[in-house]
Amino acid sequence: MKILVTGANGYIGRHVVSELLNMGHNVIACDLHLDNVDERVEKIEANLFEATENIYEIMNNPEICIHLAWRDGFVHNSLNHIGDLSAHFKFLTSMINGGLKHLVVMGTMHEVGYHEGAIDENTPCNPLSMYGIAKDTLRRAMLQYCKEKSCILQWCRAYYILGDDKNNHSIFTKLLEAKEAGKNKFPFTTGKAKYDFICVDELAHQIACVAVQKEINGIINCCSGKPISIAERVEQFISEHKLNIKLEYGVYPERVYDSPCLYGDTKKINTILKKHKFILDE
Repeated sequence: MKILVTGANGYIGRHVVSELLNMGHNVIACDLHLDNVDERVEKIEANLFEATENIYEIMNNPEICIHLAWRDGFVHNSLNHIGDLSAHFKFLTSMINGGLKHLVVMGTMHEVGYHEGAIDENTPCNPLSMYGIAKDTLRRAMLQYCKEKSCILQWCRAYYILGDDKNNHSIFTKLLEAKEAGKNKFPFTTGKAKYDFICVDELAHQIACVAVQKEINGIINCCSGKPISIAERVEQFISEHKLNIKLEYGVYPERVYDSPCLYGDTKKINTILKKHKFILDE
């Protein structure tokens, strides 16, 4: 299939592009710059926020669009999340109006806000950060628009991502930076909160598997489904990378919008992954 990936040069996008290529699909990579993207792709350097009415043709008429482009994804209260919202909506609706019939969009557990336990597609959303508010608003708008236009929508809701850690701007990046700076102590929260961690390579595989099927749609959790305390996962990371760093617990408070324990329900994604494996085996 011919698949467009926006935000293809980003942290997640580069891995999704390679995963789709390895599956044998034709991939169109779009971003402002494409320096770090797999050379096997067709490259389109463009600013999607300047999308015109014929953007679908400019993007070479893809069968599927995986929309990963997003500014300041690791800065949860950046004002750009709300400021860019109408541009995302204009791009996606212009693609659909041009002829796109299958849309995949990157979502986030931050759409949900404070919640304890498993999250599924019916979990009420009350986002508590600008990032979560913007993603939640785009999701609601696109669910309605895609329904009106008979366009498949798969909203891939991601959780806590690690891997390729020099590029993800997370606590794992900061730990590597602390090592480079020669620090042996790292100020930390209590570390008690439990999150659903997933490696970026596995996330990319899940997103690709979601996109190349049409039977399971709507909100789909892309996750492990296994909550682990952030203290346990960070200590594991320190051990795996042989970092001579000791965590200073309790220096920072927990973020007000983080829940004590949340994780994704994996029913949908497990069904998709099992089907994909069966197809590959066949």
